[in-house]
Amino acid sequence: MPFLKHHTDQVETPNAGASGSAPPATKEAQGAEIPAAKQQRVTFISVFLGVVASIGGFMFGYVSGQISGFFNMADFAQRFGERQENGEYIFGAARQGTIVGLLPVGCLLGALIAGQLADVLGRRLAISLSALWSCVGIVIEISSQTVWAQFAVGRLVTGCSIGALSVLVPMYQSESSPAIIRGILVSTYQLFITLGIWTSYMVDWGTAHMESSASWRIPNGIGFLWSLILCVGILVLPESPRHAYRKGREDEARNTIARLAGVDPQHRSVHDQITEIRVKLEEEKSSGKASWFEIFTGPRMLYRTLLGIVLQAGQQLTGANFFFYYGTTVFKSTGLSDSYVTQIVLGTVNVATTIAGLYVVQKVGRRKALIAGAAGMMVCFFIYAFVGHYALDSANPMNTPQAGSALIVFSCLAIAAFATTWGPLVWAVVAELYPSRYRAPCMALATASNWFWNFMISFFTRFITDAIDYFYGFVFAGCCAALIVIVYFFVIETKDRSLEEVDTMYLLHVNPIKSSHWDGSKVPEGVTEDSAHEEHAEV
Repeated sequence: MPFLKHHTDQVETPNAGASGSAPPATKEAQGAEIPAAKQQRVTFISVFLGVVASIGGFMFGYVSGQISGFFNMADFAQRFGERQENGEYIFGAARQGTIVGLLPVGCLLGALIAGQLADVLGRRLAISLSALWSCVGIVIEISSQTVWAQFAVGRLVTGCSIGALSVLVPMYQSESSPAIIRGILVSTYQLFITLGIWTSYMVDWGTAHMESSASWRIPNGIGFLWSLILCVGILVLPESPRHAYRKGREDEARNTIARLAGVDPQHRSVHDQITEIRVKLEEEKSSGKASWFEIFTGPRMLYRTLLGIVLQAGQQLTGANFFFYYGTTVFKSTGLSDSYVTQIVLGTVNVATTIAGLYVVQKVGRRKALIAGAAGMMVCFFIYAFVGHYALDSANPMNTPQAGSALIVFSCLAIAAFATTWGPLVWAVVAELYPSRYRAPCMALATASNWFWNFMISFFTRFITDAIDYFYGFVFAGCCAALIVIVYFFVIETKDRSLEEVDTMYLLHVNPIKSSHWDGSKVPEGVTEDSAHEEHAEV
């Protein structure tokens, strides 16, 4: 394989002399000894691809973020809340948890079917149709009058679209992006999630003063715009080159790789990538048709399948979505008169630090960033729990303004730690984990894990906080501590490596702790899944 051993043979060119002597070394030929990632350029089309596809993340963030503000809108509460004896309308834990929680339930279902859609329809068309499907859910929500269950079902339907996109978008980005910027482009999905959350906060804030149903119907209706932009925009982009090659369209795959990397289709780096894809595809074909069962029994697949499930679950168990779903409720309890403003502050911190996180993805590497981020969040949640339980006067929070301020500060710091590390990086790491043969079902299962824990947090948070109040922070702190151990011992450093190279590292049982220094050129050429599985080489 080209990444395992640099070839010394000359690449044939149309200008080779009749005598068969090699032509003078060209810049491209001389570049053969340069790692493929270093030969690529950042092109407009590759960035445009990452941005347009990431609108799927924007839709996710927008839908997730808006619901927190709805619960504090008078018209929404009167229509869907529970009337008390004093005439006030409130949302009980079960009703609020169901309205919030049915979105991730739908997302889980959508994630599970997304892999099959991607393989049958192709990445682009599957993304387009999934974006269009969200419009159905929005219609159900907007048309709700006084039946809260109808609104909840609308979120379930919308969730199917969002869940499918959460699999399809990172898959499409990882398979299409040049290795030199793959981490950044896949991480733009998370950046757009944060932009969607922030936008939903701003829209909620702008309509909250309205006394009619427009206060919540306008934010809902705006969701049509994002869906239609993605539905149409993705169709002007090229298909994933790896999917195109698997369907027998080699010329299309070659031209797409060259176009996205900013090089000629005959460039050595393009030739190397096509060769890597072909070798991996031949290995897959020799193993017969893939089945879901193989994601647990294939060479080194149980390890990777479980790791992807744990990492996606871990992204939720860091606790960041606790603030995004219930932020207005939490900070209202600290005595703040306008909890919408606090949400906007949290959303702004989330966006700004996610942008910084793109630099972290490119420069620091996956392992160090994930470990540092989990450690930072662990500290923040410990302090959050102690201050909230022991220092805040819950009965009259205005008596303890310093405690309320501390809660907001450490909530912002926890979000900053998440947004620079676990927010963007998990999507990138999981998208890089699997070989092409198993990528669709594995990413579907891993992302379903994310949505399962998203549901668990969104539904049960009210019950848990009613029982143990701010001690809930200790739960997330403990999860962060466990994630530090998991990343240190099990996650391989994949920065600047091709997807095929990452696959070989897992097949060779490369030691995760030493993986950043692994040199693929020292591995014998022609390593296959079977030989790697037998050798269990340790580097």
